[in-house]
Amino acid sequence: MTDEVKKSEAEWRAALSPEAFAVLREKSTEAAYTGCYWDHKGEGVYRCAACNQELFASGEKFDSGSGWPSFTAAIAQGTIRQESDNSHGMARSEVVCARCDSHLGHVFPDGPQPTGQRFCINSAALSFEGRAQPD
Repeated sequence: MTDEVKKSEAEWRAALSPEAFAVLREKSTEAAYTGCYWDHKGEGVYRCAACNQELFASGEKFDSGSGWPSFTAAIAQGTIRQESDNSHGMARSEVVCARCDSHLGHVFPDGPQPTGQRFCINSAALSFEGRAQPD
């Protein structure tokens, strides 16, 4: 993990699209099946759209049927953290970028083995870096 990223609200607004700002900084959720990565199948790395921190490898992505990109594990320990979220009358775990403190989505205990976890992440919180194909 690289150094922590801190910006003012005005700096985040200037750096992010309105949708990305709503998701990453205001903890909004995009509608299911509307984000650009929910059914994305490319090989590479998914990064935080706010600070470019590596978050998830494509090999951990799976089709959960939820309409959001879903992953079984983070790319490395310390890249994300989980926080208690009791909003909207639910008890769940929020997934936050450890580098810039941006909201990414939530994690649920209904994923496939070996982790049993489903990191349900908003497409607007991600950018994708494809893996170069050999010639």
